[in-house]
Amino acid sequence: MATFDTIVIGSGFGGAITACRLAQKGAKVLVLERGRRWDVSEYPRSLTDDWIYDVDEPHRQNGWIDFRIFPDMAVVQGAAVGGGSLIYANISVEAPPAIFDKGWPPEITYNELKPHYDEVGRMLDVQELPDGQLTERFKLMRDGAAAIGHSDRFRKLPIAVTFDDDWHYGLDDKFNHKHSKTFTNQHGVEQGTCIHLGNCDIGCDVRAKNTLEMNYLAVAERLGTEIRPLHIVRRISRDGSGYKLDYDRLSDGKLARDSVQAERVVVAAGSLNSTELLLRCRDEFKTLRDISPVLGHRWSSNGDFLTPAFYEERRVSPTQGPTITSAIDFLDGSQDGQQFWIEDGGFPDVVGNLREEMLTRKKLRKYRPALDQIHKKMRGRDPLNKMMPWFSQGIDAADGRMYLGRKWYWPWTRTLKLDWEIDKSEAVMDAIVDMHKKLSFATDGDPWVPPTWTLLKNLVTPHPLGGCNMGTSRDTGVVDHKGSVFGYQNLFVIDGSIIPEAVGRNPTRTIGALAERAVALM
Repeated sequence: MATFDTIVIGSGFGGAITACRLAQKGAKVLVLERGRRWDVSEYPRSLTDDWIYDVDEPHRQNGWIDFRIFPDMAVVQGAAVGGGSLIYANISVEAPPAIFDKGWPPEITYNELKPHYDEVGRMLDVQELPDGQLTERFKLMRDGAAAIGHSDRFRKLPIAVTFDDDWHYGLDDKFNHKHSKTFTNQHGVEQGTCIHLGNCDIGCDVRAKNTLEMNYLAVAERLGTEIRPLHIVRRISRDGSGYKLDYDRLSDGKLARDSVQAERVVVAAGSLNSTELLLRCRDEFKTLRDISPVLGHRWSSNGDFLTPAFYEERRVSPTQGPTITSAIDFLDGSQDGQQFWIEDGGFPDVVGNLREEMLTRKKLRKYRPALDQIHKKMRGRDPLNKMMPWFSQGIDAADGRMYLGRKWYWPWTRTLKLDWEIDKSEAVMDAIVDMHKKLSFATDGDPWVPPTWTLLKNLVTPHPLGGCNMGTSRDTGVVDHKGSVFGYQNLFVIDGSIIPEAVGRNPTRTIGALAERAVALM
């Protein structure tokens, strides 16, 4: 049985940063990641590709997205080496300074996190959309802000994407990969520059998206960190002065049980998975009995919402360009006391990607001259070009609770449950919807508020937070300000699960800053 100084469970923003910085300190680090390692040639495109990661049967389905459905709430998560950085919208933004004024341990302040925010931005090489590459969605957002008298609240957002100022929408065959310039980044990894393909959420074809395997994980591996994909940690137990981890290894469509030891363990599997793992260790396996009773409490959806709007006279082109590039900020509470911000939304052209794949399959190569002409025309495709997806995040009540329960049709197995009530969060969601409608009408659009909200009050979030919250003691939190689990030396949680409330903005950079700080204090 191999022994490591540190085992990190998960390779998202918390896990990747922790592994990198500990390796730089000389630690022997092992990263156990439940998902696979994706190559650009394997990104899902066709209907038959591996899109879904099934937590109940990962040996049968271990694809791109882990989509969980709970009563009144659905959660979208990444499951891969690089974690959520593969599927997120690239936004790398700081939380509002006022967020830290209450609800956080006193050691965590904006000024305390600022140098760590800066370091995350440097490592991810965050940039803003160049002025010569403004998307139609960006222009619509800017016009909307002006139309409602809030131009001062509109701004570009820092995103983890590499741009080339020479690219622009006036180029011939503008989405052709030949326009992406290959380069070696500051971490020694080969990448390309953005050509606005719109595939940020399903894998960038030209490697312009600065995902974690392009930076933190690359540095960690170069320093000797071992990353094991398709390894699912099931249990953590005390083992002498350290810990033993039991895990399932996916191989040839089967699960094989194994274990590994380390002096220090960092749980960084994300809000749902980190919380579930510790719940099982406390309540089911009884291996970590003394974890705080508030484990699973104060879960937040971070106020995510999407309202599509349709335009008769205006081209919006949501499938072109980086997924999100700008925001209109109302986090000051000026809208009836509710705090939120609005973002321009985009999504991949899944149908167009499927058509291109069909045209480039090997069996059709003998028709290459004709297909090249069709292919060139289809790169200029623009489906749903009249639709604008208005995105948002807001400060919700963060009063969800995760626990282990039983399914009525399978009572002998305990599964992760989420109690989520909309009552205390409804006001901020209504304020978001009202602003989406206001911006749509002000720009001659027709908003369509989904009936999942109007009739059912159901939500979907890609930004789950909380469950292993920071606190000042075991009575108020699962971990302290450093991510150290109360009552368990050398057991840490460092990911979105330790954030004790909604941040109202895309949270990855805050997760990263907390990770940078935590490792600096180890």
